[in-house]
Amino acid sequence: MSTVPSRHFPVIVVGAGINGIGTFRDLCLQGVDCLLIDRGDFCSGASEASSRLMHGGLKYLETGEFRLVRQSAEERNVLLRNAPHFVTPLETALPVRSWFGGIVPSIKRFLGLKAKLNDRGAIITKLGLTMYDAFGRRFRTMPVHRFIGAKRARAELKGLDPAITAVGLYYEARLDHAERLGLELVLDALVDNPRSEARTYTKVRSAAGGAIEIEDVLSGRREWVSADVVINAGGAWIDGVNAALGLTTRHMGGTKGSHVVVERADLLEALAGRMVYFGSADGRVNLLYPFKGRVLIGSTDIPVRHPDEAQVSEEEIAYMIGVVSEVFPEIRIRREDVVYAFCGVRPLPNADVDDPGAISRDHSIAEERLPGTDVPVLSLIGGKWTTYRGFSEEVVDKVLALVGRPRRASTAELPIGGGRDFPTNPATRATLVRELARLADEGEPVGERLLCRYGTRALAIAHAIGTSNKDTLRAAPDHHVAEIAWIAANEWVRTADDILRRRTDLALSGRVTPALQEEIEAIRLACAA
Repeated sequence: MSTVPSRHFPVIVVGAGINGIGTFRDLCLQGVDCLLIDRGDFCSGASEASSRLMHGGLKYLETGEFRLVRQSAEERNVLLRNAPHFVTPLETALPVRSWFGGIVPSIKRFLGLKAKLNDRGAIITKLGLTMYDAFGRRFRTMPVHRFIGAKRARAELKGLDPAITAVGLYYEARLDHAERLGLELVLDALVDNPRSEARTYTKVRSAAGGAIEIEDVLSGRREWVSADVVINAGGAWIDGVNAALGLTTRHMGGTKGSHVVVERADLLEALAGRMVYFGSADGRVNLLYPFKGRVLIGSTDIPVRHPDEAQVSEEEIAYMIGVVSEVFPEIRIRREDVVYAFCGVRPLPNADVDDPGAISRDHSIAEERLPGTDVPVLSLIGGKWTTYRGFSEEVVDKVLALVGRPRRASTAELPIGGGRDFPTNPATRATLVRELARLADEGEPVGERLLCRYGTRALAIAHAIGTSNKDTLRAAPDHHVAEIAWIAANEWVRTADDILRRRTDLALSGRVTPALQEEIEAIRLACAA
């Protein structure tokens, strides 16, 4: 069997989660020809199973990870500017049950000692939020924190536990559609460097003589390629990818994070548009916030040995819906209120610890060599949605040094996809909504809906709707057939799941039925014909 490469790329990126996509996007901006591959779709692993927040990492202050907090807060602010169509401010409530609670455990955790922290009192909370504001002052676009007393807190958050004595209010950011943001980064990258390639449903099979065998898992087509640098952005699967490359590593020790989406009007009303971020009685940190007309609750943190086996368990679901009563004791979430449950495996470093929450959420780069060659293999360990751009920049700077090329541009100031020319005030937004409605030949509510879903990329979709027969999906009438067809034809779709779970929010909002799957698959096949 010949192992002669059919093509050479300066850089091959294995893994199209957000770390791999961010690295691919930055390399393309530098004019470096790259191949990006993933055994699934773009953002189909842990990157589609996050809490969907761009947050500065308030809890990392407790473990003294100040560099990570600073970078997270700054990168959150950058994304609010560069991706305003998907990243928006989210006021966050931090309930406090005492004045002095948590001081001693916080000091112990800061010093790296074991301590259970199930009561973060007002003094510790005030100190943490003050530091948080300081770390996030660069590129600041949101207000600093404030405190409200128990009486006002119960007025603003109806049904709040009477035992809560105060609430700290500060701002994080929500990521409304993570998977589309990842897709748009790929599309932007390919515009900047059309010589690069991105291939979904393509995995590494083996390596020999400096060449790498890849296989399209849908068609079965195999090919040998080579590179000057290989970047392993396989997330929790990094060690498995390295094994296929002929390397034995134990870099990863991921933990499973599960979330549920529930449909409860009383909880949605109680949140009043805010996220509640709270420590539960067992010492875990949990969150709940309004999400697409429902409420997202998360998350768990459970070590897993084999990421392919990770599933949301009934025990996790019971825990997440039960913990809500610690904040809103009169709201009892039932199992039948859960419309969607999902989990992902965090790409954390291998660590010998009893508490998964003690594992660092910071990122690092491990370097090996492709067996029998001098080709560097860089494994991207850790990282998260909020810091993907900064982490990618660090990786690309290392790659550029390895290949002897200078950096010629930064992604820090670049708008992303549908965030380009996004309206910045109500007047310009209203003008764009009217234009989208005109192009779609529909009313302004359709224009607003398209803008919320796709940002300024909605212009092309609105035109597709306007030149169609205006049919809508039978199982999801707020989506036009032409809208789904445009996505299928223009956004690297290869399966119905790509549309249901990643190009749209149909699955995430708990709306997938056999009838809807059938409709989507019929449209996809028609576009592929």
